[in-house]
Amino acid sequence: MNRRLQVTKYVILDWLSAAIAWSLFYIYRKYSEDSTLFSHIESVYEDEKLWLGLFIIPLFWITLYAIAGSYRRIYRKARLKELGQTFFISLIGVTVIFFVLILDDIILTYKSYYQSFITLFVYQFVITYTFRLVITTATVRKIHSGKIGFNTVIVGSNGNAVNAYNDINKQEISAGNKFVGFVNVHDRKYFKIEQYMPYLGGYADLNRIIKEYQIDEVIIAIERSEIDTVERIIIELETTSVLIKVIPLMQDIMFGSVKTSGIFHTPLIEISPDLLPAWQQTVKRAMDIFASIIAMIILLPAYIITAIGVKLSSRGPILFSQERIGKRGVPFMMHKFRSMYSDAEEAGPQLSSDDDPRITPFGKFIRKVRLDEIPQFYTVLKGDMSLVGPRPERQFYIDQIVKKAPPYRLLMKIKPGITSWGQVKFGYASNVDEMVERLRYDILYLENMSIAMDFKILIYTVLIVLQGRGK
Repeated sequence: MNRRLQVTKYVILDWLSAAIAWSLFYIYRKYSEDSTLFSHIESVYEDEKLWLGLFIIPLFWITLYAIAGSYRRIYRKARLKELGQTFFISLIGVTVIFFVLILDDIILTYKSYYQSFITLFVYQFVITYTFRLVITTATVRKIHSGKIGFNTVIVGSNGNAVNAYNDINKQEISAGNKFVGFVNVHDRKYFKIEQYMPYLGGYADLNRIIKEYQIDEVIIAIERSEIDTVERIIIELETTSVLIKVIPLMQDIMFGSVKTSGIFHTPLIEISPDLLPAWQQTVKRAMDIFASIIAMIILLPAYIITAIGVKLSSRGPILFSQERIGKRGVPFMMHKFRSMYSDAEEAGPQLSSDDDPRITPFGKFIRKVRLDEIPQFYTVLKGDMSLVGPRPERQFYIDQIVKKAPPYRLLMKIKPGITSWGQVKFGYASNVDEMVERLRYDILYLENMSIAMDFKILIYTVLIVLQGRGK
């Protein structure tokens, strides 16, 4: 599957749809004002506004579709669902266009205004969905015929796994699953499903298997006696971008955002991989970029003063750079203003405490008001971090936390942040137990992620900084 090519097809046809819809609407508007238009149609093409609109309007629509998530999971589109999405996005987009471009235009009557609105909406919706329907239908047919498939792993090794495999393979119309192999949960002398597909390893190897075999989908089909392991299986998978489906018997013990979907004769529960709707993901990233740029400009005097203070407080570099673990376990370099003496970790990794002698007097102050964190706005701008998200940790401590609290790995599903719910509650953790305690609030953040929640956490963070209550 060539996902980039598939996205390109949708973008090109969406651009073409918007251009055609705007051209037809422009001619309609001109004709409403001048019924003899077609006798001198060349005047339309000589109008600079038409060509300006043909550049701006399609660009607006492509941006709107991208924000709404139309180009994500490009091979998983359903025609009926796309019909509804295209309808509502078209309605929103046309409303914006009318308020921005047409509301102040010459209006003969309010009736003509409403007619214009409906006309542009019909053009935009019908043409866009028609083109999309052609691509989506062609793609669905290729999936059903087996020409396009999704590399799939089954988690499970006995009766339920065999039944799921047989049900999917016996369907007259293919669901697109190309089974690569299976992983086991509990060790057994004999795996029933081994006669149908190769053994790839245990469920603890899922991350490696997903990368090695480029897995798109994981179907969990474990036995009732293995249900106690489901949380650990989900934790292994939540740090990946694969689609997770579960046989219905586990519906009552699954957590997170789930929806029931039927794959022809094999009903499975699909676990949504997205913690935020697509448009909120886009808005969150836009907020990160905009706020980071503004913060770096406004805080420029603070950067200079803090840098001078760090330099004068003790010998060593102004910035402290350290490898931390980010989204999906990918390491990145996090930068802070140095608040400790330069030889603070000569004896190995250590967490700080309230009366830590390794912290310089000036360091205590900048940690209190969080000035040591402001270089991280650059890391946010780069895309390694977000404004709001669980605090990033070193692999050394992650290994210790996971032993006590395996759900910690769920935090790697999102970008770490400058501030977090856990950070607001606890500040800097001085030991692994406090990290585990802070984890409760970071997991709650995952379960309640929203733009509104981010704003709330940011407001509390600003209050803590202004009041000097940072720990």
